[in-house]
Amino acid sequence: MKKKIIITSIIVLLAIVGFFATKNLRQGTAFSMTAVSKGDMEILTSASGVIKAEKDATLRFQTSGLLSWVGVQKGDAVRKGQAVASLDKRDLQKRFQKEMNDYLNERWDFEQTQDDYKEIKENRLVTDSIKRILEKNQFDLNNSVLDVEIADLAVRFSTLTSPFEGIVVELDQPYAGVNVAPTSAFYRIIDPKSIYFEAKVDETDISKVKIGDRVKLFVDAYPEETFEGTVGKIDFSATTSSGGGTAYNAWIYFTNAENFRLGMNGDAEIIHSSLTDVLLVPISAFSEKGGKTFVWKLIDGKAQQVEIEIGNIGDEYIQVVSGLSEGDQVITSNINLLKEGMQIKTQ
Repeated sequence: MKKKIIITSIIVLLAIVGFFATKNLRQGTAFSMTAVSKGDMEILTSASGVIKAEKDATLRFQTSGLLSWVGVQKGDAVRKGQAVASLDKRDLQKRFQKEMNDYLNERWDFEQTQDDYKEIKENRLVTDSIKRILEKNQFDLNNSVLDVEIADLAVRFSTLTSPFEGIVVELDQPYAGVNVAPTSAFYRIIDPKSIYFEAKVDETDISKVKIGDRVKLFVDAYPEETFEGTVGKIDFSATTSSGGGTAYNAWIYFTNAENFRLGMNGDAEIIHSSLTDVLLVPISAFSEKGGKTFVWKLIDGKAQQVEIEIGNIGDEYIQVVSGLSEGDQVITSNINLLKEGMQIKTQ
């Protein structure tokens, strides 16, 4: 019973729509017209994204310790190799000296053992037990060398240095005199000259994007300006778009980056090709049926459906390859109400 009610309702609704459409046609519906004209067209892909820096480093200590010195603050410019912060080295230096002493002792034992068994080796009287003693001395010496190197690295790693010229943009421990762990103290440095726009291109469009494509960039912070850029890289691995879909990051580089800041949002129009002097009609003028494309053309005041061949499709216009000529009048509104040979009243 419920199915019958729904079907009856649909039939009644269609009857009502047909009644008003017929009434509208009898009264003379007004239609919008436009002349087919030649113009330029850009084939592009749109994508949103954010400003990032290619050279972006977060420095952390590898061990816990007392933070004895901080040489930078947020916003400071730094040189490549410049010291940023340091842990108290006194304990580390003592540990290094101890490991060095142990190494010297192992070295003395090693050389003494070699001298003791020198005559035996020369006479080729080395037994398995003597061979094991000599090998153990060699292993002990090698381990001692490694201990010294590890202690030396600990001393050197107790000072953080900038890997490149840049700006300190973030730090969580600006003051010395506190104990820090590897996870609790960091200093972030970026190179403002390496700023780029990371555009998240939908997976359905990524095959169209090529390295070297020209880009128009619109940054929210500068609503009245348009910036020029170029696609420099395309990530091989996928990421997630803001809408939760699959996307790929396209790296867009530009020359006038001095006014940009990390985290600025914007939109990119990635231009794949530019067409000049081609026939264009508004998207609202065409319809599809049976895999073919049609427009309604005005001939002697009457509507005539014409099959056309189209090329590229833009946001507002489509390229006409054949079927229309420059100056032809096509109908761009209420095309679903048109019938072949209908007398047209233009608005």
